[in-house]
Amino acid sequence: MVNWNNLDTLKSYEALTKVSRVDLVSVMSGESGAERVKKYQVPMAAGLSFNYASREVDDETLKALSELAKEAQLSEKFEALYNGEVINTGEKRLVLHQLTRGQLGNKVVSDGVDKREFYLSEQKKIAAFADKVHAGEITNENGEKFTTVVQIGIGGSDLGPRAMYLALENWAKKNGCFKMEAKFISNVDPDDASAVLGSIDVSHSIFILVSKSGTTLETLTNESFVTDALKKAGLNPSKHMIAVTSQTSPLAKSDSYLQAFFMDDYIGGRYSSTSGVGGAVLSLAFGPDIFARFLDGAAAEDKLAAESDVSKNPAMLDALIGVYERNVLGYDATAVLPYSQALSRFPAHLQQLDMESNGKSVNRFGEPIDYVTGPIIFGEPGTNGQHSFYQLLHQGTDIVPLQFIGFKNSQIGNDVDIQGSTSQQKLCANVAAQIVAFACGKKDENLNKNFKGGRPSSIIIGDELTPEALGALLSHFENKVMFQGFVWNINSFDQEGVQLGKVLAKKVLAHETDGALSEYAKLLNI
Repeated sequence: MVNWNNLDTLKSYEALTKVSRVDLVSVMSGESGAERVKKYQVPMAAGLSFNYASREVDDETLKALSELAKEAQLSEKFEALYNGEVINTGEKRLVLHQLTRGQLGNKVVSDGVDKREFYLSEQKKIAAFADKVHAGEITNENGEKFTTVVQIGIGGSDLGPRAMYLALENWAKKNGCFKMEAKFISNVDPDDASAVLGSIDVSHSIFILVSKSGTTLETLTNESFVTDALKKAGLNPSKHMIAVTSQTSPLAKSDSYLQAFFMDDYIGGRYSSTSGVGGAVLSLAFGPDIFARFLDGAAAEDKLAAESDVSKNPAMLDALIGVYERNVLGYDATAVLPYSQALSRFPAHLQQLDMESNGKSVNRFGEPIDYVTGPIIFGEPGTNGQHSFYQLLHQGTDIVPLQFIGFKNSQIGNDVDIQGSTSQQKLCANVAAQIVAFACGKKDENLNKNFKGGRPSSIIIGDELTPEALGALLSHFENKVMFQGFVWNINSFDQEGVQLGKVLAKKVLAHETDGALSEYAKLLNI
């Protein structure tokens, strides 16, 4: 039987607060540091590896974290989730994004529907549609091929798919599987839609409207913006648009779209990159086979997340160390630092994934909790970040744990030797140097040049950013967030915090305002 208890009621958590703190400067210096790097790592899927040698843990800490995982029943709770229990208590829904890429446990049937088969059938429909577009069987009104795909969506309908597209764009071009350029319209700011529409040939563009409910204000506004542009170009919008939505939304059976592909309420927006939300745009951009490889990487990493032994479960281990850093060591933020330009928007996706999921102050039963939960997430690709906010990370008053991501080889393979090393070698040298610099610091009598060190970090390292590696990365962080939510006894799968502003915005537009809201509306000339 699974029990849902607050973190501060667990005996293992009390024990965790009493473990000896690791002196990172000491343990990472000299030969002891070299031994840690070899020892503290765990394999991931798709050839990746999670190395946590520079986190503030040792064998004593890891034993305490393992006990916490057992008492909090993390494996049992994940099993309950993928077997179809109602884990999203706020909305009384199942949580099934793992089913979009594989069957971890029992068959999940809801409303008389085998949900794995439902998701597979939609993937097959998307694949068939994409193949017809690529073959020129589905064309514009003049019988010409579509060359560009534009996704219209916001939040999880934009951040994840956009990050995944950018991550594989150059890889696909190098490997001969780049089919169509993809663009994204998300912000209700008209400058966003105008900039995208101004950069494409609308007559050769196919648009994907993504809204599960079919009522998202920003998305429907941008759809109207695009529809107007198509009409002004003398084009029939219904011949240029498809929809990704739920079967019960007003978009599902509309004549305004070439075709509609379906998801359901059991796929949260920020967890939807492996559903039709990411599937349509990525299959059109790179081909269904590449999207399938992406799903395979995610499925393989999900299997590791189902492992009950913490030492063999990278997502659970990462999550538990993060809880220790947040709740015991008192660190407020985490920086995600991919040393890969292809992952330039991955930190932005993880901001939503983590902060929308675990930015909660009540437990699963709606009761206030007395401990901190989700950290602030931010990040930027290296080496750009080194010339930006790393000053604070190295010498600021706050310690910020760091999550590096790196690859031994570039996606393109095009490189030059400058001053005895290639660009990729320089990139890898920088990430290695940063990890050690953060951990060990540097003593100097001039305090302005003194680095205290003791700044924790981990790294996920792989050979190359492939579709499988990207899927594994995505799954790792999704499952890390899930496990942390389980430890904190919060619901990681609703997002009430994004609703209030939307409601008040509608009041402003309807001129139903008073007090401060009325004055701000006047200030903005609404």
